[in-house]
Amino acid sequence: MPAFVDRARIFVKSGKGGDGHVSFRREKFVANGGPDGGDGGKGGDVIVKVDLGINTLSDFHYGGKYKAENGEDGGKRRCHGKQGSDIIIKVPQGTVIKEAESGKVIVDMSGETTEFVLLKGGRGGNGNMHYATSTMQAPRYAQPGQPSKELEILLELKMIADVGLVGFPNVGKSTFLTKVSNAKPKVANYHFTTLTPILGVVSLNDARGFVVADIPGLIEGAADGAGLGHEFLRHIERTRMMIHVVDAAGTEGRDPFEDIEAINNELAKYNADITKKTQVIAANKIDMLPDGEDSEIIQKLREKFEPQGVKVFATSTLTGKGINELLYYISRELDKLGDDTVVFESEYDPEVELKVENESFTVEYDSNSKEYVIEGPKIEKMLGYTNLDSEKGFAFFQNFLVETGILDKLEELGIQEGDTVRMYGNSFDYYRNADTGDNSVMNNVEMQDDDIDIDMEDNDEFNE
Repeated sequence: MPAFVDRARIFVKSGKGGDGHVSFRREKFVANGGPDGGDGGKGGDVIVKVDLGINTLSDFHYGGKYKAENGEDGGKRRCHGKQGSDIIIKVPQGTVIKEAESGKVIVDMSGETTEFVLLKGGRGGNGNMHYATSTMQAPRYAQPGQPSKELEILLELKMIADVGLVGFPNVGKSTFLTKVSNAKPKVANYHFTTLTPILGVVSLNDARGFVVADIPGLIEGAADGAGLGHEFLRHIERTRMMIHVVDAAGTEGRDPFEDIEAINNELAKYNADITKKTQVIAANKIDMLPDGEDSEIIQKLREKFEPQGVKVFATSTLTGKGINELLYYISRELDKLGDDTVVFESEYDPEVELKVENESFTVEYDSNSKEYVIEGPKIEKMLGYTNLDSEKGFAFFQNFLVETGILDKLEELGIQEGDTVRMYGNSFDYYRNADTGDNSVMNNVEMQDDDIDIDMEDNDEFNE
């Protein structure tokens, strides 16, 4: 039987988009044969999907890397690159996916969420066939594919149960579960019999059934890591009600009042919202009390907790006394609470947090050529998208220099009006507008007003 694993840490990566292709067909009377470079294929997505056939995260116990396939590059003759295959990660229902470093929730695979695109693959780049215009009939550049995205994530399984059983070890929780459901937890007279959370389905003849989760015994300090219970407190977060089982007979010399307060304190320390859940007390082992359910300890428990809205039931898992009354009460309370599954809200959006960062660039002064040189992938891509021979294209280029802070960097290096700025073989004259006082660069080639070679959609996404 595979080990119960309810937490894992893995690395995921989407596929890179394929690069657009640069090529020219051979056709008479068409400049350079005409551009016919095809588009690159989209990279594969990382998809998380609920599989009802699994109930632990044991497949991820040793971590691992999960990568989608890259898109293929475009080809000649307008051939599109093949799209990269998605990778599907199957998880049990109730798995909460978090960003590993911050611990923020990305998605809760519960309720109606059965499939989720965790990371989208990079878009394929456009081939050079997209950039031909009347003034640029033979474009020798294509768009590179968008890069992949990667993320380290935490998988946490929070069981989907209506009711959670909590209490100190050896108070009868496991025996209670065997009485009310078909679950078969290990039962013995020693602490920590239950080493993993166990689910049991309660069926009632004339009332709604529900699912109960037996949480391994808590002890004082559990929220800080003591005992076993701290490993499984996350499973209580999903429940809508709690049954607090206490040993009313004090068979191990424990005080039930102190036990209840101690457990509630641990729950509050772990997550204060847990203490707001509807709670009932199962005062167990009344078969070992002289007066049974009429014993003084039962009356004192009711006098203390029922005014607080916490119903107290005298029960015996050995004889079955009080069990049915407790189950039917819980069924009625669940009806009042409704059927909504507790779903954790998203706190981290990979599409927003993992935006492709602007490629680096350098702004330096070349003392040999006496020019200011701007280089880097960001610059190269921008020049590839923009027709500097058109008025609107050059206006877009000017705006790019301002938004990226390139003009500010030039000023810091001491550039003066009339100095030359070089970017990948393109030379520009630096000047200051006498009317506005704005710094800018002027193309030293003749401007063309009639044609524009800018794909604005690509530029918008590029700037993001």
